Amino acid sequence: MVLLNVNPPSVSENLGSEVAEDLAEDLIDEIQIPPTNLYSDEPQLETDFHRRQIDLLIRLLEYFWRDRHDFYISGNLTVYYNQKQLKSRDFAGPDIFMVLGTEKRDRRSWVVWDEDGKYPNVVIELLSNSTAKVDRGAKKQLYQDIWRVPNYFWFHPETLEFAGFHLVDGKYEALIPNEQGYLWSEQLGLYLGIHETQLRYFTSDGAIMPLPEEQERIAKEQERIAKEQAMQRAEHLEAILRSQGIDPDEI
Repeated sequence: MVLLNVNPPSVSENLGSEVAEDLAEDLIDEIQIPPTNLYSDEPQLETDFHRRQIDLLIRLLEYFWRDRHDFYISGNLTVYYNQKQLKSRDFAGPDIFMVLGTEKRDRRSWVVWDEDGKYPNVVIELLSNSTAKVDRGAKKQLYQDIWRVPNYFWFHPETLEFAGFHLVDGKYEALIPNEQGYLWSEQLGLYLGIHETQLRYFTSDGAIMPLPEEQERIAKEQERIAKEQAMQRAEHLEAILRSQGIDPDEI
């Protein structure tokens, strides 16, 4: 059976529908959806000192927090934070940055609008002769006023210049070093300080965070000692039983 529309649309209704569809398409065309999953666009690192320092700090924290899945740390990676920045290509890629309360996974870049609006909690810039002025000035202003980064540090791998700041009422205040010259990061729950010309992490009691290979060696050594102690206790117990005329193998 064919059902006939007893009230077919008029010509004006058809035209109205077509106009509405055209307007909807025009509006969609005008809406600019931000790009996602963008590739990083950072220059090459200036020296081996910078490359090794970045790798070290990332490797140390990833291993120290290896059982955590709620943070992201990376280095020399672009942070995209607004559309104007995309057009001007004024990308701000921190040498090292860490974000809390996010998914621990690999990324091509950090795209703020893809990450629930999250900005880094900690930024570390490695100074050089060509970047020091920007890192102390324009970038510090950006991290304070736009990104609102709670902890900002800079370190010069060659001159060993080291400073740190925390946000207080929206403005950066210099962190006061402890007796060892370390600066406390509330976001990391760790100190940052210089050890043998490199920037390293230190625990709240001032102990240096061991390198991953050192931590693995220490863990294996502790496991070996525990096994030896267990074996010694078993042998001691066996000796006591035999002294009382009891055969341990028959128990």
